[in-house]
This record gives sequence, structure tokens and C-alpha cells, in this order.
Amino acid sequence: MPAQRKLGRPTDQRKAMLKGLVTSLFQHGRIETTEMRAKEVRNIAEKLITLAVRECDNFTSKSVTVSVPVVDSKGRKILKTVTSKNGNEYQVVEREKKEELRTVDAPSRLAARRQIMSWVYRVKDQEGKSISLTNKLFDEIAPKYKDRKGGYTRMYKLGQRRGDGAEIVVLELV
Repeated sequence: MPAQRKLGRPTDQRKAMLKGLVTSLFQHGRIETTEMRAKEVRNIAEKLITLAVRECDNFTSKSVTVSVPVVDSKGRKILKTVTSKNGNEYQVVEREKKEELRTVDAPSRLAARRQIMSWVYRVKDQEGKSISLTNKLFDEIAPKYKDRKGGYTRMYKLGQRRGDGAEIVVLELV
């Protein structure tokens, strides 16, 4: 028995289609597709959400020294003039050192993050800024389902498609 339905496609096309549908589901929260595709996407999405829920709080904080530029009241970087060994003068951005707390993933969380990244594409919002769906999954979606034991998605049947009579459903995150 195969791990996934064939869906009438070669393996590379099938995986690309499923990755696109999983990405859209996590990005928008709902997708409209055929019933067979939705069942496959639901299977994949539920496993990824379970992985994220399991590793949701598995990280530590670490203090890191960071060098940041000094800015004036208008937000511009402050420059200072420096003379080199051979007498040339040039401008350098003035910097200060700060202590910051950064989160560091545990090894199992990092492995889960990489597994999720293998199933979602990189996406951009309307303004062209890159969105990390892996971070969205760990920071927004997983905490919402922390107390839930599975069943993260819901399917609504819409009827048959006009052209070929395929059953159309809406798959959404609960």
C-alpha cells in the first residue's frame, strides 16, 4: 500500500502540488480543492501541526552581545571621521554594543523545523516581504492547538465541479 494516493500524477508533480496546497493552507487558513487532494493535504498538515505542537515550547534563551549602529532623533546613522595609518580620512558608522536575549532551538525542535520546511514553500505577502510559514506554524498555529489532541482541520463538501463532476471541498484549519 503506498504512503500517499497517486492522484493520477507522476511523483515529482504530485509532491509539488501537495506542497503548494499545504503551503496555501498554512498561509491562508483554508483552501478549496477536490476531495481526494484535500484528504492527502489534511493527512500531511495534521502531521506537521502535531510535530509543531509537540516541539512548541522546546527552546531556551541565550544572551548575545550585538553591535548596533547609533542613530540620531531622525533615525539616521551617526558617522564619525577616522584617520587611517597612511593619513587618509574616511567616515565610519558609530556603533554600540548591546546585550540581547535570543531563543535557541533544542535539537529535536530544530529537526522538526527542518521537516516542516521540507513541506512548505517560501512565500511573500502583498508587499513583497518574505513570510516564514515555519515560524508562523510554531508561533501562531501550534499554541492555538496545544490542548487539542488531533483533528486540526475541517472539510466542508461544496458539491460537484461543473466540468468533470469531481467532488469539491473546502479544507480549513479549525
